[in-house]
Amino acid sequence: MFSKILIANRGEIALRIIRASKEMDIRTVVAYSEADRNSLAVRFADEAVCIGSPPSANSYLNIPAIISAAEITDVEAIHPGYGFLAEDAHFAEICESCKIKFIGPSPEIIRLMGDKMMAKETMKKAGLPVIPGSTNVIQTKEEALKIAKKIKYPVIIKAAAGGGGRGMRICHNDVRLIGAFLTAQREAESAFGNPDVYIEKYIEKPRHIEFQILGDNHGHIIHLAERDCTIQRRHQKLLEESPSPALSNKLRKKMGEVAVKGSRSVNYNNAGTIEFLLDEENNFYFMEMNTRIQVEHPVTEMITGIDLIKEQIKIAAGKKLTLKQDNVKQNGSCIEARIYAEDPNNDFMPSPGKINVYNAPGGIGIRIDTHVYPGYEISPYYDSMIAKLIAYGSNRMEAIKRMQRALDEYIIEPIKTTIPFHKNVFSNPSFLRGQVTTYFVEELFNEKK
Repeated sequence: MFSKILIANRGEIALRIIRASKEMDIRTVVAYSEADRNSLAVRFADEAVCIGSPPSANSYLNIPAIISAAEITDVEAIHPGYGFLAEDAHFAEICESCKIKFIGPSPEIIRLMGDKMMAKETMKKAGLPVIPGSTNVIQTKEEALKIAKKIKYPVIIKAAAGGGGRGMRICHNDVRLIGAFLTAQREAESAFGNPDVYIEKYIEKPRHIEFQILGDNHGHIIHLAERDCTIQRRHQKLLEESPSPALSNKLRKKMGEVAVKGSRSVNYNNAGTIEFLLDEENNFYFMEMNTRIQVEHPVTEMITGIDLIKEQIKIAAGKKLTLKQDNVKQNGSCIEARIYAEDPNNDFMPSPGKINVYNAPGGIGIRIDTHVYPGYEISPYYDSMIAKLIAYGSNRMEAIKRMQRALDEYIIEPIKTTIPFHKNVFSNPSFLRGQVTTYFVEELFNEKK
C-alpha cells in the first residue's frame, strides 16, 4: 500500500480523498493554488504545496508544477479527483514516466473512452446497444445533412472529445443543423482544443442512468448498481438518486450486466461509470464512459456501504477486488442534491463572494460533502459547486422527507445558492412520483413563469 499520495485537486473532493487516506494510514499532500491557501484541504492534509496562481491553467492544470510538487514531497501516487486532469491521458502517461502511480485507469483506456466516437464504436463491437448516428467524425455541413437525412430528425451534434454539455446542439431541421454544426465545432475547439464533432439520433425525453464500475488489475470487474442522473440543466447534473424509480429489478440486472460487459471489453481498471440513455419504451443505449470518480459517488457509497475512494486507492496499489458481484446489495434509497453558488431566479448566474452565515443540516440519514465554512470566500475562478447534500432513507419517500427537512435547515448567506431550486424540485408532484425526464428543469421553470 502507498505511504503517501498527492491530491491534484481542490474543494470537497480533495477533502474526501484526505479523509479516506487518513483512515488507511496514508499521508497526504495537497497541491493548491494561491486562491485556496485558506482551504480546509490545505489545513487537514499532512503537507501542502502551492503550485501557482488562481487561474486553473496556472495551477490545477499545470502539469509540470504538479509533478514537481509530487517529486519534492516524495509521493508514490497521485489522485486526480474529478475534473481538471482526471481524464487527461497525457497527464496519466507523465505520472507513469516519472514512476508515480496515477490513481485511475490506464492512459490507453482514458484516451480510448475520452474520444466519444471511438468509445461508441468500441462498445458497439462489444455488443452494447448504441444510439444510431455517424460512424466517424463529421467534417463538413454536407456530411452532417446527409447523416441527418438518414437517421431522421431530431438529431444531436456532440463534441468527440467533449463532456458537460459543451459542443452539444439539438437540431430539428436542416437550417438549424447547418448553423449548429459550425457553432458546435467552434465551441468544441475552445473547450477541448479539438473541433471534431459527430451526430446521433436525439432521444427525446429520456432518462439518464449510469452504472458504477470497479475493476482491478487482475481481470475482476463488477458494478455497484445504478444512479439516476436525469435531472439536469444544460446537460449538467443537478440531482442524483439510487435506486432509480424507473428501473424494474429485471431491467436493472440487464443493464448492470451490459455495463460490466462493456467495461470488460476494454479491460477496465479502477473506478468508472458506464452511462446510458433510457427511452420511454425502456430501451437503453450506451452514451459514454467516464474514466474517473464521479461527483455523485456518495450516493453509491450510502446504498452499498462501499468506500469508492478507498477502493480506487487499493486498486491502484495493485490489490485484488475483494468484492464479488453477488455481495453488492442496494440497501435503502439515497438522493444527492448539488448545491451551487448560483442564483436559480437569475438564470443560475454564479454568485461568488464571502459566506458570512453557514448552518449545516444534520440528523439521521444526512451527509454533507463540502469544503466551505463561515468566512469562506467563494472564488470566481472555479466551478461554482460548494456542497453535496446527501439524504439516505429506508425507502425513497423517507429519503425525500429527510432531504426536504435538511434543505429547510441549510443556511448559506449572503450569497445566492441553488437551495431554493432544490426545494421546488423536492415538492414537485412529477418528481415525487418518479416521473421525470432530462427536460424536467426546463419544464419546471416554464411552470413557474
